[in-house]
Amino acid sequence: MNLTLRFQSLFLLSLLLFTSAEGFAQIGGQNIYRFLNLPNSSRVLGLGGEALTQRDEDVSLAYQNPALLNPLMDKRVLLSFNDYFAGINYGYAAYGFKLGKFGMAHAGMNYVNYGTFDQADNTGEITGTFTAGEYCLTTGVSKSIDSLFNIGVNLKTIFSSLEQYNSFGMAVDIGGSYKSRSKLFEAGLVFRNVGYQFSSYTSGNREPLPFEIVAGISGKFEHVPLKLSLVAHNLQQPDLTYRDPKTPEETIDPLSGDTIVNKIGFGNKVMRHAIVGAEFNITKGLSFRVGYNYQRRQEMKVASKIGTVGISWGLGIKIYKFQLAYARSAYHLAGSPNQITVSAKLSEFYRKQ
Repeated sequence: MNLTLRFQSLFLLSLLLFTSAEGFAQIGGQNIYRFLNLPNSSRVLGLGGEALTQRDEDVSLAYQNPALLNPLMDKRVLLSFNDYFAGINYGYAAYGFKLGKFGMAHAGMNYVNYGTFDQADNTGEITGTFTAGEYCLTTGVSKSIDSLFNIGVNLKTIFSSLEQYNSFGMAVDIGGSYKSRSKLFEAGLVFRNVGYQFSSYTSGNREPLPFEIVAGISGKFEHVPLKLSLVAHNLQQPDLTYRDPKTPEETIDPLSGDTIVNKIGFGNKVMRHAIVGAEFNITKGLSFRVGYNYQRRQEMKVASKIGTVGISWGLGIKIYKFQLAYARSAYHLAGSPNQITVSAKLSEFYRKQ
């Protein structure tokens, strides 16, 4: 079996698991270290929160899929910051470099800062303050199988500190990337956060990591600077729907007396895995990005005023030797996080001999 057929078989196997396996609805609250899946750069946020197939110079994408590591990322450094909700913020820093004949590598650090909290005793008297934060050091490598296929692995070392409670864990991401000879079509597949919590917050209470299977495809037009992408996330869990326990599955119409079944259809369940993105290169140094996260819209919208919940957008611009990017994502009517990213290729600052 050639490499193309192997990749296609693996991709179809993931889709088969998604459509046929039994699963439990709703993924929130099932795992620890959920911060690992936050968008780590403005470009990723602008495309809806996932980017598995863009094999170019953007070193932040190696965190999304280690197989995207390529020579264009050599000596490129990146810094990113997001002002999240309620005083929470998170960020990411990364650097890409060559390993000679062994391929490409990158190192990165992401963190989330939950802020400072008042500490009180059981009577409610303030006794001081405490902080909470989580951190992840990521190192990754990739190797080209041939001109079309890349494979890669990320190793994550995770530390979490929530007041006096600490936790330590490790995880790996295993990814594959395919780019057609025409360079117009790309595909990616990642098994993300395969790991173990070595030290738990409380003795004897180890918890699972946010394991996830993600697959994506993208394509661009030959004579139009537009790339479209489709990502299917959480393929390991077919049903991502949430049903409010206060809402009965069946209700009676007060006028007709008919029984109304409040059922979520198969199409709705499939679409909750989908993230659609588009990237338009207006000029060589200016690009516009937009994304749509169906699950976020369904879970976070307010029926009386849906607004733009689930939609994200962003801009990328090159100024001198720096790549600057901004993105904003509508999570809820209560707020929309902003993210700023700056990157540069360090070798461009060296004086040529």
